Amino acid sequence: MAYNSKDDFDQTVSLALKTITEGKQALVFASSKLSAEKTAEEISLEISGGERLSELRKDILSVGSTPTTQCKKLANCVEKGIAFHHAGLLAGQRELIEENFRSGKIKVICATPTLAMGVSTPAFRVIVKSLKRYNDKRGMMDWISNMECHQMMGRAGRPEFNESGEAILVASSEHEEERIKERYIYGEIEPVQSKLAVEPVFRMHLLSLISTGNIASQEGAEKFFAQTLWAQQFGDMAEVNVMITRMLGLLEEYGMILRKKEIFGATYLGRRVAELYLDPTTANSLVQRMKKAAKMLDTGKINEFSFLQAFSYTFEMEPLLRVKKKEEEEIWDKLMEQYNSLLEAEPEEIYLRDFFMNSIKTALFFNEWIQEKDEEYLLEKYDIRPGEIRAKLEKAEWLLYAGEELSKALQLNELVSVFSRLRVRVKYGIKDELVPLVKVRGVGRVRARKLFNNGVKDLGDLRLMEKGWLAKILGKETAEEVKSQVGGEIETVRENKRKGQINLNDF
Repeated sequence: MAYNSKDDFDQTVSLALKTITEGKQALVFASSKLSAEKTAEEISLEISGGERLSELRKDILSVGSTPTTQCKKLANCVEKGIAFHHAGLLAGQRELIEENFRSGKIKVICATPTLAMGVSTPAFRVIVKSLKRYNDKRGMMDWISNMECHQMMGRAGRPEFNESGEAILVASSEHEEERIKERYIYGEIEPVQSKLAVEPVFRMHLLSLISTGNIASQEGAEKFFAQTLWAQQFGDMAEVNVMITRMLGLLEEYGMILRKKEIFGATYLGRRVAELYLDPTTANSLVQRMKKAAKMLDTGKINEFSFLQAFSYTFEMEPLLRVKKKEEEEIWDKLMEQYNSLLEAEPEEIYLRDFFMNSIKTALFFNEWIQEKDEEYLLEKYDIRPGEIRAKLEKAEWLLYAGEELSKALQLNELVSVFSRLRVRVKYGIKDELVPLVKVRGVGRVRARKLFNNGVKDLGDLRLMEKGWLAKILGKETAEEVKSQVGGEIETVRENKRKGQINLNDF
């Protein structure tokens, strides 16, 4: 146990540097992404001399299309053998850090607890900088669970890398040291809890079991769930059966199951919801919003934001981008601009209003992404890091695909192409005009914009473009690949210039 009455951050830096001088490696666990980054920077500033990892620095910077401020910060740390690691990094950057930590080139990683879950590394020493996390519901810092603390400590001295290891919990005072000992050294690990106690999870499992034919009656459902860990922990089967009855009624109300006397089965809509791994309540909310959208398509009120906010306003999209105090007025003004295009009104329930406003901010982020704003802009504007952007985009793609499939199930054919096209735009971060071009393998956001700015609007234009000029825009190898896909006769440069397809000032 280490503590420093003035500043526990200094203790963390000292312990990390001590580990390096001993010729060993360390993992530092911080409470937030910002803290992990700041700690890594502080440690790297104390390192002078020694080998510089110049090639690794270049690799880190080259992972993304354009290095952001965060990428440059990471590269500066990595060059000195120090790194930070969290969900805000791109997957390729996380892989490089983990790989070079295992090889011994990186000496210290400052990470959020995501690296604690089952990851085996050669860390001799684990330094837990903070044992508290911000609790959104309570609006204050709370102690983490004993289980989470032991997961972090368990990363030290892994037998495949070290004969021994040590974990250090940093306390800011003698009083806090006593609290830490009581909770994490002498305290008991919390028991494992069944996730079925969470209603959305229970609804999904119940619908899935009905959809696959494993359950076809109330009695069958009661027998099945009586054997689960959840029922054993809950201990009151009468209450469990009440919940089963209520959920079956809800699924029937949603039109996802049909009942004949005592036997029930899944409808086509119910089967698709189960196959898409959606919470039935989320799916039902989306269905209602989509039906409303189908009626409003011809009014001119519906736009991209309508759908982006509708899909952001789901628990599947969590964590949403939080509206900060200083942003409240700006986000409210944006909401007012789009109010008539919303597919669901602002909730009356106070406890849902923050969630609703966060969905507005999240939708604004998606809207700027499909207007081709770059990652640096989004980091500055929305405080969302490249890795977090990718995670959000993957969720959005999944939900938009779900919307596409639900539209088919509901025979809302006018929405199918809308969702299909919007899904492409979200995937690549492009305006609508670039959709035809990004469907060509090897042509992404940047190359599609270059082609469009040079008069290439669609596949027909690509077929007509002379290969030499295409190579000047995309590079020789990419031009060859594109031409092999689109085919077509190659016209002369003179013909292309005459048609205005080539802008020589752009070369």
